[in-house]
Amino acid sequence: MQLPFHHLFLIKRPKTVSLHIITQHVPAMEINNFENLFEAKLAKNEMIEPKDWMPENYRKHLIRQISQHAHSEIVGMLPEGNWITRAPSLRSKLVLLAKVQDEGGHGLYLYTAAESLGTSRDEMLDALLTGKAKYSSIFNYPTLTWADVGAVGWLVDGAAIMNQVMLQRSSYGPYSRAMVRICKEESFHQRQGYELMTKLAFGTPEQKAMAQDALNRWWYPTLMMFGPPDRESPNSENAIKWRIKRETNDQLRQRFVNQTVKQVEYLGLTVPDANLKWNEAKNGYDFSEPDWAEFKNVIKGNGICNKERLTARNKAHNDGAWVREAAAAYGKKLSQPIAA
Repeated sequence: MQLPFHHLFLIKRPKTVSLHIITQHVPAMEINNFENLFEAKLAKNEMIEPKDWMPENYRKHLIRQISQHAHSEIVGMLPEGNWITRAPSLRSKLVLLAKVQDEGGHGLYLYTAAESLGTSRDEMLDALLTGKAKYSSIFNYPTLTWADVGAVGWLVDGAAIMNQVMLQRSSYGPYSRAMVRICKEESFHQRQGYELMTKLAFGTPEQKAMAQDALNRWWYPTLMMFGPPDRESPNSENAIKWRIKRETNDQLRQRFVNQTVKQVEYLGLTVPDANLKWNEAKNGYDFSEPDWAEFKNVIKGNGICNKERLTARNKAHNDGAWVREAAAAYGKKLSQPIAA
């Protein structure tokens, strides 16, 4: 089921003219001065703002990361949105509606942050709808049971929070500020998911089995959410250097496992990993790596739900064309002078 959140993505903003554009033909000595100022800001943990000079690779890295993050939020509405009409109670329906609506809002905040770097909403959405842009691999897996909604809230949003909390200290100001509100709302989402899993795990034997089945299917795809291992990650080095990220993929993945195993034990469920073992030396768990071949296959567009997700997003975009046209016509009308 595709929910009518088209209005969240309609607003077009003028492109921000950043100093990196203005200084393209400035002498090298002056460029070096700009670079020194940029590096000095990073060293002092100061924010880089849209009109500050920034290296072109920094700007491109941010556009890629923030737009992919935005795409993930709006595509992420689909797996759970599919369960709104089938929620088992009015309360659970209202909670899920609120959560899916939040995700649409997160997409809006992030698209707006990316626009401040000189790209446009149209460019970003076109990249998503044509399959050129990536989004989180986790949303290409199906939600088969009501327990999956709990697993997504608990595990997927839990992993997202772990990644996003550090992004509140990202070096790019608009991204950092957008993440403050997003993290608050994601915390609610995780609590909602864990509450649902708690009810199932402490319910009937059939409900507990449903919860375990969902955990089995979502555990490894969730570990993939942090990205490829550091040894194979092409973007991590620059992200850390520019203070866009503060921790590496592997560091975040390890912390997630350490935190989540205790939650699994409380539920009386079992982590689907025969190699899971506490390692006193590193003060953390040893655990099996995800199937990285599967991860790469999903990223390439060959996952279980890749085609379904893009089809749904394209349908929503096309169905909302009349809204965009009406908004543009109304805006044009408002800009016309009123006759005396």
